[in-house]
Amino acid sequence: MKVFVVAGEASGDKLGAALMAGLRAQVPDVTFHGVGGDRMIAEGLQSLFPMDEISIMGITEILSQYRQLKARIRETAEAVLTAKPDVLITIDLPEFGLRVAKEVKARSTIRTVHYVAPTVWAWRPGRARKMAAHIDQVLALLPFEPPYMEAAGMRCDFVGHPVVTDPVATQAEAKDFRQRHGFEDVPIALILPGSRRSEVTRLLPIFREVATRLHHQRPDLAFVLPAAPNLAAQIRDAVRDWPVPLVIVNPAEDGAAAKRAAFATADVALAASGTVSLELAAAGTPMVIAYDMNWLSRQVIGRLLRVDTVTLVNLVSETRVVPEFIGAACQPDAITATMIETLDHPTAQIDAMALTMARLGKGGVPPGARAARAVLDGLNENGGRTS
Repeated sequence: MKVFVVAGEASGDKLGAALMAGLRAQVPDVTFHGVGGDRMIAEGLQSLFPMDEISIMGITEILSQYRQLKARIRETAEAVLTAKPDVLITIDLPEFGLRVAKEVKARSTIRTVHYVAPTVWAWRPGRARKMAAHIDQVLALLPFEPPYMEAAGMRCDFVGHPVVTDPVATQAEAKDFRQRHGFEDVPIALILPGSRRSEVTRLLPIFREVATRLHHQRPDLAFVLPAAPNLAAQIRDAVRDWPVPLVIVNPAEDGAAAKRAAFATADVALAASGTVSLELAAAGTPMVIAYDMNWLSRQVIGRLLRVDTVTLVNLVSETRVVPEFIGAACQPDAITATMIETLDHPTAQIDAMALTMARLGKGGVPPGARAARAVLDGLNENGGRTS
């Protein structure tokens, strides 16, 4: 069996490696071609070119490197057509992967699978119809996504979210974290301003005001900020004059276990919107979600959004127990009051987080193995090729 697999970001590299391991466990003689990072290379992939060359975020960045990206899309599609694999699997990064699939499908009957469904349930539902012209099967991370893809004419399999297999700190590690920082008998609040430079720049001043108000109302509350390694220096500079004591955890210096321990031992978190809500759910940490953007983005997204919550815990658990303050609602006074309410009354969130993890596949077959089974089943269903 021959598989061509394409990933362009660290999260996709992680998904791809687990999928490759799952395929090899079921088809030992499988061979892999494509584009990926260190994890996929460790699983036996010879990457066509460095994955970082296509890992580009933002409209400005894409436009500035459009010619280079287009050349890589063309090169990758040609490599697929030359390799004649049983299946092409593109992982997330739709700006690249779906364009490769489109070129391949226009010139062959190679089966195409896209791993990570686009958020058509949240906005731009027309993307599913466009995908269906050149994607045969979608592997979804969230349990409510398959009907959206199937309605557009694609097979879609829910395979589970990788957060369910991510390591979580032990009680001993959490206790050691508290002792190391002198937090044995005090509540801890996490400050999580995002993993992108623009998010941190916009949200940290608001989060500072919230922390200041919380410190005045709950003087015993300790504050911990786990920083993304690439933003640690920016964050250290930005919080130098904060009027509250703050411990910064940098996984690059302190180790990944330190971040896990901070998540596991915290009593409440103030977090930017994103998949971090699932990391907090895995750790059992109640949260308040806050996010702001520029005026134009507020107007555009506000008009396009098709759901009444952007927090994945709310969506997966089919509750609305995680409070969120988005756009114009991202105001320090309201966030502070809700942080205190969440700190004092966490039970509803704890139940919703446990339900979320169960629905995402915790305790079941690992997502990589489920994804591999779905790919193989799709191939068997269609004789290895689509017409």
